[in-house]
Amino acid sequence: MASLWTTRNLTMADAPNPFQLPNITKFKIALCQLSVTSDKSQNLDRASRLIRFSVEQGAKLLVLPEMWNCPYSSDYFAKYAEDFDNRDASPTLSMLSEAACCHGITIIGGSLPEWDHGRLYNTCCIFGPDGKLKAKHRKESKHIKFDIIHLFDIDIPGEISFKESDTFTAGDQPTIVDTEVGRIGIGICHDIRFPELAALYRKRGVDIICNPGAFNVSTGELLWELVQRARAVDNQLFVATCSPARNSTGSYATWGHSTLVGPSGEIIVTSGHEETTVIAEIDYSNIQLQRKSLPLDDQKREDIYKCIDAHELNP
Repeated sequence: MASLWTTRNLTMADAPNPFQLPNITKFKIALCQLSVTSDKSQNLDRASRLIRFSVEQGAKLLVLPEMWNCPYSSDYFAKYAEDFDNRDASPTLSMLSEAACCHGITIIGGSLPEWDHGRLYNTCCIFGPDGKLKAKHRKESKHIKFDIIHLFDIDIPGEISFKESDTFTAGDQPTIVDTEVGRIGIGICHDIRFPELAALYRKRGVDIICNPGAFNVSTGELLWELVQRARAVDNQLFVATCSPARNSTGSYATWGHSTLVGPSGEIIVTSGHEETTVIAEIDYSNIQLQRKSLPLDDQKREDIYKCIDAHELNP
């Protein structure tokens, strides 16, 4: 069990400034838009199959959707939640660890419902090619994960009413992971709506933001593409999102449309709403080119406004 848990916290001193290319500057990413059922073992088998397919297509970085081992419904979250400290009680984590190690890839494990000390979390785990978890989120915890920072509460009369805050506990800090395929900033679903978090990731030297999400049909049609492109173009980095397929079991209809956006805000690849795996190439030299052509950092007016890292002020 101990071999699974390794961690390294990043500080502002770690962030490369100016932008530095990682060791691997060009690679393929896979966005696995799973069709989720109410059968957890079937969901794990389907994810395992899409992971194998992605590796066969040459993917080095793989992203899974938000809440892919259970339907996106408060009726299922607690029932399907796992204790990540107990590997025997966490078949989902075991499968992801084994898949990452077996195929030698980095896996952004979507998000999963997790029990920890009587609280329920919406948690994303990141696995390296050695099968080990790579990011530690809560200081008081031994877990290596990311908890969603911004809980999604919405009430649109006649369309949708849903409150994550009735079920989940919010996370309290951002997560950045150094991997073989660059420095990755993690978000879950509603986190992408907040430009301040993306700006903080840019300040800390992130190459790509990976954001598993399950936008609903109403907000998805209006905002899903818009906010991804905004986060990418404002910060001149890559943004990758991965959604469950729309035919997921449950009362919550997901938008789908898993997408990779480049540093100039261009859509590199996107899907429809059906189950599929989207494969695309990432070239980090495009970040450098975009920032050289349009040096936004040099043009910012920090005498008027400034992005402040709260954890830098209160370590």
